Amino acid sequence: MAHILTITLNPTVDLSTTTASVEAGPKLRCVTPEADPGGGGINVSRAIKFLGGESTAFTAVGGETGAQLLRLLAKEHVRFTAFSVTGGATRQSIAVTEQETGQQYRFVMPGPYWNHEMVNESLNAIAQAAPASGVVVLSGSQPPGVPMDYPARLARHLAAKGVQLFVDTSGQPLHELVKHTANPYVLRMDDVEAEDLAGHPLPTREDTADFASELVAKGVAENVIVARGADGSTLANATGRWHASRAINPEEVVSAVGAGDSFVGAFSLALTHGDTMQEALRFGTAAASAAVLSAGTQLCSSKEVARLLPGCDLIAL
Repeated sequence: MAHILTITLNPTVDLSTTTASVEAGPKLRCVTPEADPGGGGINVSRAIKFLGGESTAFTAVGGETGAQLLRLLAKEHVRFTAFSVTGGATRQSIAVTEQETGQQYRFVMPGPYWNHEMVNESLNAIAQAAPASGVVVLSGSQPPGVPMDYPARLARHLAAKGVQLFVDTSGQPLHELVKHTANPYVLRMDDVEAEDLAGHPLPTREDTADFASELVAKGVAENVIVARGADGSTLANATGRWHASRAINPEEVVSAVGAGDSFVGAFSLALTHGDTMQEALRFGTAAASAAVLSAGTQLCSSKEVARLLPGCDLIAL
């Protein structure tokens, strides 16, 4: 079985809590917060662990918050490789759920600043840590100072390792990846990002598939996945286009936190098992569905994924 390395440049200690109501002015008394290790790649590794798989989380850390993050990873028995940063302490983020309405408020900090030397050192360190012919997942936001074309640079650094690079990014780094095509094995984005890239709405699954196919034809990535929220996910490559639908009702959704990372974790794990792209798409969709049934910063569980997988329908577009 191929090994998986996840990459988190801007990790966080995720705090989740609740309060009666959220309003400006008075002190808002919250319950004791729960702390979880967070950040795109870290959550992908955690999801893989929850699904019975193994990976190594390559994560940048700094200061006492970084030390706390590593303790939390060790507590969950997630293997990690720490990359020390000097631009400040690892960030914290907080999710506050309002008890009266069930609405969730998420506050995300920027993270420590990276200089040019740290960027180059990280690329070399990742290339050394990457498993030959394995799966490498770059997921999550970039800290201040990291160049917007970092995903493309990483793809070039990993070219000689024969890895399957999975990039899950957004914002300007996603735009730069489209401009400076590095052709990663998989590129994933959500529907908002896809519409922003396309410059027009993508109301139907067919519209999404057409756009994803255009990116494949341009050499942006071998496989392009677009998450369509509650509708599921669409995948396109040179051989076809498919859509996997979610197996839950909207009223069952508890929290959207972690759905994307659970998808990426399950999808990557399926690749290492030798599953087809279609099977991996269904497995990832089931994991995303399981994640939204969990509160706070919790992710998918193998029990829920197994329950929901039969209901994730796959259709060709």
